[in-house]
Amino acid sequence: MLKTTIYYTILVILLIGLYGAGGLVVEEFKTGEGCPKIMQIPMCLVVLICFAVPFIAHLLKKWNIVYFLFTALAGAIALVASIMQFSGNAECPKTDSGTPMCYYSLLLFSSLIILKIYYLKLNNQK
Repeated sequence: MLKTTIYYTILVILLIGLYGAGGLVVEEFKTGEGCPKIMQIPMCLVVLICFAVPFIAHLLKKWNIVYFLFTALAGAIALVASIMQFSGNAECPKTDSGTPMCYYSLLLFSSLIILKIYYLKLNNQK
């Protein structure tokens, strides 16, 4: 029961991330101002990919290394962006309520890593 709950919680978090990052990518393609860029690469596109690949890996119940590589990459991006936002050295896209989305990304990717570790430990206790 707990394994199933964690499995679906991970899926829901991934879907929330896909929706949020996807919206930013659409805005980026429409206006060119949806998200910050590094070397002309929109970071929201990188984050979208970092939600999509773990989503597929989780659904297929394989490629755990790939899952962790992509969630860790995006988590690192979110951590750096959050620190820069907090210190005033960068501006993350904001929600309608004004909260920087990089804070939410950091929370989501941290949760995905922790939940997946716990899920895998539960699977090894068969």
